[in-house]
Amino acid sequence: MSNYFAHESSYVDDNVKIGNNTKIWHFSHVLSGTTIGYNCSFGQNCVVGPKVNIGNGVKVQNNISIYEGVEVEDDVFLGPSMVFTNVINPRSFIVRKEEFKITLLKKGCSIGANATVVCGNTIGRYALVGAGSVINKDVKDFALMVGVPARQIGWVSISGNRLNFDENNIAVDTFDNTKYKLENNEVSLLEK
Repeated sequence: MSNYFAHESSYVDDNVKIGNNTKIWHFSHVLSGTTIGYNCSFGQNCVVGPKVNIGNGVKVQNNISIYEGVEVEDDVFLGPSMVFTNVINPRSFIVRKEEFKITLLKKGCSIGANATVVCGNTIGRYALVGAGSVINKDVKDFALMVGVPARQIGWVSISGNRLNFDENNIAVDTFDNTKYKLENNEVSLLEK
């Protein structure tokens, strides 16, 4: 049996799996068919599902709806009031549930407050999307994205620090001494 916390003002539907030490705060709703990992946190006024998979260690701040079609891997951070879309051309008078696009948030990425992620895109591992940005295309691993529409302005480490590459295209994050290599406009993690 799972040991999680759900505030008394929140609703958790039947047929939901929630991992140990997960916290669901005020006025949130987890819909049927959703799976949430362990050590997650959902701020107030969140809606998750139906049929959404959330990894472990995910932090979801206040006022976020995670719709069917959004897949969230481990250790993802979603800033306050950020937005996911689920269809490209919504109309109130046309039902397009069969047209939901898959949006994938890979391990460790962070999405800033009030950002918008247009459906059908992938946010790479440990990428960082600045507050208020609009993502309308795939984002590379470790990319630093800002603006409307978002554009890449650099690279970040696993800890979220800006990477500065030397003449050999190597960067070291002094926070944890992780090393990174820039090659063919892609960043990869080297051994510590």
